[in-house]
Amino acid sequence: MFMFIVRRVLQAIPVLFMVSLVTFIMIRSAPGGPFDEDRAVPPEVIKNLNERYHLDDPLWKQFLDYIANVVQGDLGPSFKYPSHTVNDLIAAGLPATLELSFYALIFALVTGLTAGIIASLKTNSMQDYIPMSAAMVGICMPTFVLGPILLLVFGIWLDWLPVAGWGEIPGDKILPSITLGSVYAAYIARISRGGMLDILSQDYIRTARAKGLSTSRIVFVHALRGGITPVISFLGPAIAGLLAGSFVVESIFQIPGLGRFYVTAAFNRDYTMILGCTIFFAFLIILFNLLADIVLVWLNPKLRQELEARG
Repeated sequence: MFMFIVRRVLQAIPVLFMVSLVTFIMIRSAPGGPFDEDRAVPPEVIKNLNERYHLDDPLWKQFLDYIANVVQGDLGPSFKYPSHTVNDLIAAGLPATLELSFYALIFALVTGLTAGIIASLKTNSMQDYIPMSAAMVGICMPTFVLGPILLLVFGIWLDWLPVAGWGEIPGDKILPSITLGSVYAAYIARISRGGMLDILSQDYIRTARAKGLSTSRIVFVHALRGGITPVISFLGPAIAGLLAGSFVVESIFQIPGLGRFYVTAAFNRDYTMILGCTIFFAFLIILFNLLADIVLVWLNPKLRQELEARG
């Protein structure tokens, strides 16, 4: 297991480097610059700003200097917020983004696993057709469509829940969490259904039924661990998608998360903020995928044996 983790960490280094390089090339290829304003700025001021932030250096040198600072944990100053560094802005917006993603993940797991398990136990019945049809609708409906619909119905028409904010009014975290987690709940429902159907058809499950074990004991003691293995594999990409998708949801519900800085940075060509957020989220994606793989290996004895055989 230790060597498996070491190999994955070593593989992550070139991935992060390529993400940084591609992002740097793309943002520097876009027209305009971080100091372009609606009103005219004297050339001397622009020159001084470029010198201060070393934007007049060759591009290859700017990139290498930036990577050297990133290795030391410094993501650079923000061009939009001169009194703050990118590290400061990420630290300010990250808690709300992580909290939103966490609640959305809990909603997705509880809803998706419940629907998938029930559907696998009641195949070809209404208890199978209804949740799987709802899951297909959830997969097809993007967050920027679902969010306004939930906001309109539950926030304006029924007036049950707040339509904006985060942690200021009771219930203001419900709609954003459901909006962000619904599509992943739909995926988890279909994946868990398939995984449970495969396990429930195994010989040892038929033996357990022949012994007269209750359905709940068969599901939760004997079948669930193997049935949710595909869901564990899906959690790494799902968490990454939750973090990235939170930008849209934060904009819809006016949540003070990291998404607002990232979107603002894109409009203002805040090079360091765009690079810093991209690298940071790439790191989180790699980290959560690694954690999902570790849990998957822990749940699957065959994978552990293969890793031990490889050394």
